[in-house]
Order: sequence, then structure tokens, then C-alpha cells
Amino acid sequence: MPRRGRVKKEGPESGEDSDDYRKRRDRNNLAVKRSRVKSKQKTQETVNRVTELRNENSVLEEKVKTLTKELSFLKELFLAHASNNVDPRKFDGLDLQKLLQDNETK
Repeated sequence: MPRRGRVKKEGPESGEDSDDYRKRRDRNNLAVKRSRVKSKQKTQETVNRVTELRNENSVLEEKVKTLTKELSFLKELFLAHASNNVDPRKFDGLDLQKLLQDNETK
């Protein structure tokens, strides 16, 4: 069974036509090289951006954890104070000023 596909075009062999053909091939080869370089550059930029976003996401996730803990602590403190049902042992060893100061530096 014969192979199907593109018919192979042979370049002309006369002097002037051969020069034109060679010029077209050279221009095409340069265009292909530029295209491949541009494609690789775009891929690298995308990889770099993904890395930056992952790092930023990690930082933000840590901040969410910290703020969630702080919110929980402050809710508990508020509820205990509002009900005048404060168990002083619950807050032993906690330095509220230090907690607030730590939060301001973040």
C-alpha cells in the first residue's frame, strides 16, 4: 500500500531558482529558530510566575492560620469577659500585649 502524506517537493536545480529557494529556506529556518526561542522564553516565564505565586500562596496561608488563631483567642476572651465568667487560669502565661505586638509586625 503506498504511503499517504505530503508530496515531497524537490528544489529547482537551475542557478537563479536555486538561489531563491535557498534564501526562502534560510529565512524560514531563522523564523523557526526565533519562534522556538520565543516559545521557550514564554514557558520559562510561566514557570517562574507559577513559582512566585506558590510562594506567595504559602505566605498567605500562614497568615490566614495566624489570623484564625488570633480571632479564636479574641472571641474566647470577649465571650469570657462578656459573661463575667472569666477563668483566670485559662489565660495564665498569655501576654496579650506580646500577641498584639507580634500581629502588628506581620
